[in-house]
Amino acid sequence: MERITSLVVVAAQITAAVAVSVSSALAQTAQPAEPYDLDELGAAKYRDALAHPVSGGSARPTPRLPDGKVDFGGKGVWAPLWVLDWADKKWVDKAIDVPFTPWGRATFNERRASLAKDDPEGYCLPPGVPRYTGTPHPFQMIQLPDRVVILYEGGSHTYRTIFMDGRKHTHEDQLNPTWLGESIGHWEGNDTLVVDTIGFNGRTWLDNVGHPATEKLHVIERYRRPDFNTLSYEVTIEDPVAYTRPWTTSFRIYFRPGWELLEYVCLENNKDLLHLNTAEPK
Repeated sequence: MERITSLVVVAAQITAAVAVSVSSALAQTAQPAEPYDLDELGAAKYRDALAHPVSGGSARPTPRLPDGKVDFGGKGVWAPLWVLDWADKKWVDKAIDVPFTPWGRATFNERRASLAKDDPEGYCLPPGVPRYTGTPHPFQMIQLPDRVVILYEGGSHTYRTIFMDGRKHTHEDQLNPTWLGESIGHWEGNDTLVVDTIGFNGRTWLDNVGHPATEKLHVIERYRRPDFNTLSYEVTIEDPVAYTRPWTTSFRIYFRPGWELLEYVCLENNKDLLHLNTAEPK
């Protein structure tokens, strides 16, 4: 019942987030996005619930596999907050002064001015990387000897493969650009899973407010589990078309024991295309 209720509240979050004042959205600025109004009772309870571990007291120790590496699994799910803006301290650990290129700044401003009507996620297209980790839908991490597979409940109910077999990235001129890119991982010691991803198709947004990405996007993620309840997620974003230099952001996700991934079919009863009066993002 708790899981079903949380999904209902996610809908309240979405409604509240869309209700940004037109005047603030039309402000042609590349400063951090104006705060979204998420003070509705249901949305506030949902955020508060996911922003803290399940129980107080001393945290259980980090679970580990037989080889000593961190075990990111368990009987439950990782339930992230909805990260609307990777640069806003309201959602992440610290505020980021995003180093836009002129094209990146203009693209970001255009998306703000149009109230994000061309957001690919509104059309049930995959959120991409790193946005998948910041959607308000749970995920699970399955660790196999030669790969890590992440199962996502939301954003089209898909999966992501991170290869751990020592391979190198495909040469740039042979890459097949995709929504999730080509992800290759390795361990730093026993505590940090590092994932290096290239090969994106350039059709995703980094977040709801519209930070842009192109086919030149290069993402480096670091996953840590400092205790049983906590996933520490750090991501470095590099895209020379959109940003003058790489920038890094981070936040925490908490484990929900006993939760299971539910079936989520984004296309089913999707009303966004009707009220946006469009069929596809430009």
